[in-house]
Amino acid sequence: MTESAITIQNLTKKFEDKTAVENLSLQVNKGELFGLLGPNGAGKTTTINILCGLVKPTSGTAKVYGYDAQKETPKVKELIGVCTQETAIYPYLTGAENLELFGNLYNMNGKMLKERSDMLLTKMGLKEDAKRRATKYSGGMKRRLSLTLALIHDPQVAFLDEPTVAMDPQSRHAVWDFVKEQKTQGKTIILTTHYMEEAEELCDRVGIIDHGKLIALGTPKELIAKNQVKNLEELFIKLTGRTIREEA
Repeated sequence: MTESAITIQNLTKKFEDKTAVENLSLQVNKGELFGLLGPNGAGKTTTINILCGLVKPTSGTAKVYGYDAQKETPKVKELIGVCTQETAIYPYLTGAENLELFGNLYNMNGKMLKERSDMLLTKMGLKEDAKRRATKYSGGMKRRLSLTLALIHDPQVAFLDEPTVAMDPQSRHAVWDFVKEQKTQGKTIILTTHYMEEAEELCDRVGIIDHGKLIALGTPKELIAKNQVKNLEELFIKLTGRTIREEA
């Protein structure tokens, strides 16, 4: 029997002016690379925020490795790493100092912190710029640094919310390779992206949500074949429509 890393049951989140997530049930397996896809304002980030214990749901449950994200938030936070849409770095610290700060926040011992920092900086092509202030980094470099900060403590579950935004093709493919490598090490990864070729390349399964509801779930190949489309991008447009959405 496959062990679940993420279990969401009948999850609903209502704000004053809208329902962001509506009766969402979803299971992500341990070691799975799962794509959570949807238009702007579909409920992806709200769902991730609930799983991280940052937002309280109106009803339903969200669990990480069996721990309730609301009732056992400290346990959940020990298991997860989060790369947010907004670049989460301290711009007036160097790249290396950012990693040292985040590692210390996780109470990492010095030897492991140095080894992880060196490895991540090298993998993300930031080693030569590690002693430069992050404020001098390009947009793509800041995104790569943000990704290293999310993974510095070697989390079991990584939430990667639009991790390759503002990256050039070379950087994006380097990140793809790194994400695949994390999966081979048994990590569970939840990926949100608007690059459908990225989801098609990386994800074991994808779930498409719209207006807070799950409207499709399966492997990319299964969904493409079932809906008689050429690729995930065609499927995405077919299921969610062509109307431009405003971010909620």
